[in-house]
Order: sequence, then C-alpha cells, then structure tokens
Amino acid sequence: MSPRATPEHPVPGNAVCLDLRAPLHDPDGVVRAALDVPQPMGDRRFLVVDDADQLVAHQLLHERLSSHGPARIVCLAVGTPGQRGLRRSLTLRPPNAGVLWVLDDPDDAALRPLVDVLSGPEVFKAVLEALAGVVHGVAVPAARVLEHDLTDEARARSWRQAVEALAGPDVPAQAPAAKGAPAELAALLDESVPPSLADHVWLPGHGRAGGLLLTCEEALDDAVEGYTRVRGPAGFLAASGRSPDLPGDIERLADCLRRFRTAVADAFTAAGGSRLTAEHRGHLRDRGVELPEMPREISRAGIVPALRDHTYELIGRGLPLRSVAARLAALSTRTAPAGSAARLVRLDEICSTDEVNRLAAQHYFTAGGSLPAAAATTGALAFLAGLWPLLGWALGPAVGVLAALLAHLMQRRRPNRSPDGRLDGGGSTGTAPRLAGGLVGGAAGAAVGQALGLPFWAGAAAVTVAVAAVLTLALRDWTRAVDDWWARADPERAGTVLREIHQLVIRTAVHDWLFADVRHHCSDGAGAVARLLRSLATTADAYAYGTAREDAYDSGPERTGPLPSGDAAWSWQDWDDSAGDDLWSDAPEAPDSHDLSDGPAPSEPVPPPRSGVESPSPAWLECRHGDGGPALVDTLVADLVEGTVRILDGCWAGIERDPANAGRLSLDDRLTELLDETRVRLERDVAASPPPGGATRRERPDAARLTGVAPDAIARLIADDDPDLAVPMCGPEHLRLLSHDPSSVRQVRFVPESMRRGATGDDIWRGTAEDVEWTGGGRHAGVLRLVPLRPDVVRIVRAEEAGAP
Repeated sequence: MSPRATPEHPVPGNAVCLDLRAPLHDPDGVVRAALDVPQPMGDRRFLVVDDADQLVAHQLLHERLSSHGPARIVCLAVGTPGQRGLRRSLTLRPPNAGVLWVLDDPDDAALRPLVDVLSGPEVFKAVLEALAGVVHGVAVPAARVLEHDLTDEARARSWRQAVEALAGPDVPAQAPAAKGAPAELAALLDESVPPSLADHVWLPGHGRAGGLLLTCEEALDDAVEGYTRVRGPAGFLAASGRSPDLPGDIERLADCLRRFRTAVADAFTAAGGSRLTAEHRGHLRDRGVELPEMPREISRAGIVPALRDHTYELIGRGLPLRSVAARLAALSTRTAPAGSAARLVRLDEICSTDEVNRLAAQHYFTAGGSLPAAAATTGALAFLAGLWPLLGWALGPAVGVLAALLAHLMQRRRPNRSPDGRLDGGGSTGTAPRLAGGLVGGAAGAAVGQALGLPFWAGAAAVTVAVAAVLTLALRDWTRAVDDWWARADPERAGTVLREIHQLVIRTAVHDWLFADVRHHCSDGAGAVARLLRSLATTADAYAYGTAREDAYDSGPERTGPLPSGDAAWSWQDWDDSAGDDLWSDAPEAPDSHDLSDGPAPSEPVPPPRSGVESPSPAWLECRHGDGGPALVDTLVADLVEGTVRILDGCWAGIERDPANAGRLSLDDRLTELLDETRVRLERDVAASPPPGGATRRERPDAARLTGVAPDAIARLIADDDPDLAVPMCGPEHLRLLSHDPSSVRQVRFVPESMRRGATGDDIWRGTAEDVEWTGGGRHAGVLRLVPLRPDVVRIVRAEEAGAP
C-alpha cells in the first residue's frame, strides 16, 4: 500500500485504501497487500487512488479486487488541468463502483484529508450510492470540510502524558493488605484459619506435643488453684494452707513448658520449607501434629483467577503499571512460604530460654513492708494495749508477742516453700523487729496507763482495738505478700505463652504446611505478573521517548506535477443559460487542446512557487487546531489500559501452567501494536473513535472535550444549504465539462458522531438536516457535493477496445 496519500496502516472498519498512481514499481504487490487486509465477507470496500488516464490500463488490477468475493470500489481518479475527457472501464460501473474525478492535480497533502473522508464506512457508502445516481457513475467532487485536530505540541504533550500515566514512575513496594483483596489471596495475607478448620484438633492429647500441652495446662491449673487457696485467711491460719505445693507446681509447669517448646521446635524443623508430602505428614504425626485435608475455601486452581481479578482491580483504580507491579511484587514476597523453620524465630520471641528459666527461678517472699515500719507499727499497737492500768504491763507486751508469732507463721507458711522443704526461695516477715517493737511499745504504754489511771472500760477497749488491728494487719500483709510473690513469679504468663505457641502451631500448619503449594503458586504467579507489567512499562517508556513510531502518513518524496488550481474563484451560479451556451457548446478535444504554456489566465490567482516546505491546506479544507480538551489524556489512558488488559488476558493460561516461564514472555510486540493503534487514532480523529476490540459500553467524550475546539462552526456549515460554500476540485477551465443541471448534483453531509455527544452537542445540533451521515470516527466534518459530467465527457471502454494492459 502506497504511503504517499493513503494511510500507512489500514483502519479497521474503513475501506482499504491503495494508490495505483505512477511511478509504481509493483502494482500487483499493492493489490495483493490490499486483498490481504481482513474484511468481512459481503462487505469488502476499496478506495483506489489512480491516475485518471490509467483507469482503462489498470482494469485488470481493479478486477482483481473482486477476486475474493464481491467488492465495492470508489476510485479517486487524479487528473491534470489539461485533461478534457475520461476513459472509464466497465469494472468501475455502478452500482458497485464509482469514480470521483479530481481535475486540479492535487499533491499528496491535499489528497490525504479527502482519502480520510472517503474511506470512512458511512461516507463511502453514501458516496457510492450517490455516484450510482449520476451519469456513468462519474462525478467531480466539490467540498467544504472543517478539520478539528490538535496542534503538534498538544498532540505530543497529551501522548507523552498518557504513556507516562500508563507506565508510571518506579515506586517502592508496599505491604499488601488483605482488605479489598480476593478471598483466596486474603486468606494467604492475613494468616487466618479457614472456618472449616476452626474445630480441628491440631495437637491431639495422645500425641507428643499435645500430651505436653495438656500437662502444662494441668500444672498451671494446679498452681492457680493453690494460689487461690493460699492467699486467703484459710491459707494463712488454717492447717489446710500447708497442702498446696506452689513451688512444685510452678517447677513442673516450667519443665513441661520447656519440653513442649522443644517438641514444637522439633516439628518446625522436621517439616522444613518444601511442599507438604505424605512423608512430611508422617513426621509431623510422630511429633504430635495432626494435619487435616486441604480446606474447601482455598485451592491451587483458584489462585491465578484471584490474581487476575486483583491485578485488574488495581489497574481499574487508575494505578500505573509500575505501581501495580510493585504491589504484586510485594504480594509475591509476602505469600512466598519461608518454611516452618523460619517460625523458630517467632517461637523464641514467644517462649525464649530466659522466659522458661525466669519461670523456674525461686523468688524471695517478703511480708509486712520494711523492718523499721513493721517494728513501729507493732510498737504502736502494743503501746495502745498497755494503757490498761496494771494489766497493761502484761497485755501490752503480749500484743507485741502476738504480732511476732503471726509474722513467724507467715515465714513458716510462705508460698515459695515446698511442704517438704525441697524448694525454698527464702523470705523475710520481720518477726524479730515486730517482737522488739512490741515489747518496748507495751512497756511504754503500761507506764503511761499507770500514770493516767484510765478507767476500766477504756483499757479494755484499747486492748480490743490493738488485738484486732494486729490480726487484721497480719492478714493484709499476708495477702499482699502472697500476691506480690505470685506477680513476680507470674506463672500465669505461661498460659499466655502456651496459647501463643498453640496459635503459632496452627498458623504454621495452615500456611507453611497445608498451604505451602498454594503459596508457592501464588508467589510465583504474582512475581510473573509483576515482571510482565514492568516489562510493559519499560516498553511503553522506550516507545514514548526512544522509539516513537512514525506519523500515520509517511512523508515520502513530494510528487511533482502541475500546481493545484482549486483556489480559483467560482460560483455555482455560473450555471445560468448564457454561461452554458458559452462553456458547454464545444465537445472536448484532444487532451492538449488547452495550452497552458502562456501561464494562467488573468482572472486566475497566480499560485505560489513550490518549495520544500509542507504544502498548504487545500482551499476546501479549513483546519481548526485545539490545545487538547480536559478529557483527552484520560481517554488515551483508558484506551491504553483496556488494551493492556487485553494483552494480559492471553497470559493467564501460561501463568497458571508455568509461572516461572510466563514471567519471561515478551509482550513488546503486542504492546507496540497497541501503542501504534492508539497513536494512529490520536492522529486520525483525536481518539474519538473507540479502539478495535475495546469495550464499547464505555461512553466516549465528545470531540470538544478531546480537542478543545467547539463544534459550533460545523453545525452552522451543515445547516447552511448555500452551494457556493463547496469548493470544486477542478479549475475554471473545466466548468464546460460539468453538467449544467443543478438538480443532478448529489450531496453528502457528514459529521463525526463524537461531535454531537454531550450536553453542548444536544443544543447546537437541533434543527440540523436529517440527511447527515453521522460517522463513527474521523476528525473531518462538512459537505461533499458530487457534480456530474456531461454525458459526452466520459467514454466507456470495453476490454477488447482497450487491449491487454
């Protein structure tokens, strides 16, 4: 396909364009390439750009376009100002073919927008139907077209921003959160236990670890029960207080805890970090760990679909590819099974050797506070009891002796001493200071009471208060001392340790043993997707900054030939009777009968000299370039994201089958095709048309929000019926070749659908003619008038007349 005036890449849904103009080294190859473009059967359309004087010579080439089935052809015949007649083959006859004769010899820059307009399916069909209603199916086009496009700077900027938004910058990996993730992945992230395993007995009592766990719990229960009995009055005063053996219970608890910890560590080490096998199950069973079958909530087969949904959910939230890749990489790291041996560190944090040694250690027992305070308190109470005259000399010291005896009882029944004396942490209850303080205080009280001569009732009351206070304080000191010792020994901490170790065993059994294969699969799959996304992001960056594609139309060498003369002033009102008598009285002569050697006529504008710069827009085309609308970049990003998702759709089966190799797949070519296609649509119609194979349900923004150019001028042009607005694609010297019947002129109005979308479009298009062709894409809108030729201008040539080409 020629890159001169026709698109470099076929546009899906549009007519296939091919350029057969000279110089052409391989016309057969051009036709073969056009036939190879996929088109639906029964709706094959071709737009042929050909030299007007070669239509008969290329008859066989035109016929070959129908070799794969019926085809419809619009031939854009490019003539020269000197031509006065057209020879057309039967192949290009209506209703399946028609010819548009352009007589001003436009260059490629002028032909390209015309080719864009005619190749659209809606305009192609309307033009072909219009040509079927004119003489010989040949007409000279006249047009008035508005082009809504972007400036080069706006196009480059929006494209760069879209690709940057797709790829994104490098970001550090973030810890994956179970919230919002699919259930299959959330179960691996939060280390929860499936509900179906909630009642499973992981450490049965008949096993090694389970038996030790029960022994620990029994020893802890005995210690707690003994502590409850000892700390009260019965434990202090009654004989039953001597039966509990708290040091022995705590020693047994510490020993069982040490052995239980060793059994769990042995199980963690035995299973290792590999996938669970029958042999591993046997090793764990020998160590007292009973594993169930795989729970129904999670399976290896559901991991890749969950990864797919999670990946698409992250992409759908607008995260760039590199951000999604970073999250999936973190997910891969998080779900990778480190092996149960790695849990030994956590086991040491829960129950270290120091913790067990601390539990087994003997703790000193102290009651009554400091020794001076104990002596002072006892002395004060003995002083009070000694105030009874005469009897105070005996009662005062007796209260001190009572306090000393109670302190001695505390020393004998302290909880850190075994009944048999095997375990004794030592203690101090202040017996001697209490005795000394009581004797001194009692004597002093008796002396004062003798001097004061208090009445009988006062002395009796003082003794009663002193004795009651001694007993009450002794019980208080005992309870406080036992509670303080229990708090320092803290055997109940062992219960917390046991529960945490049990939970650690359950988490390890579920996630490191049962889910080992699933976690391997999830980690490998997430890592593979992360590598694919990073590769896609790198390819996108390279495309945007290093290897950006060429323009949709290859610049190519400039064609040489007569200059276009379509800028000449001309009016449809020239079709009056007098003009017809002057201009259409003579039949066309030889092609060179009109001599142009003397230069253009005085009434014609002198065209500027051809230079090496780009040719100006043709007179019939008005270009309005915007700086890009607010929805342009978002639309491009959405199209790229949809295409990327379609690319990934073809990778999940490979990820399910072999994640390690799937991550090494090269998607560069497919992403480059996506970028090419999106860039072509950006250049063709500012991405107003949806991508091929994309989601058609997503509403696309109107053209004004894409280009930044309001469609008001287009609405006025379409609503205006003035025929003088259309500029004929021929010179004034060709007017005598045209039909003088204005009613025979056919007209096609066309506007891209994107220009009437949106609230603004609903207002400005009211009252628009009903015969408007609303096209699915394109950046051109306007009016195309097809002016028939005089019957004697076109000659139908049969193959036998033309001879073999």
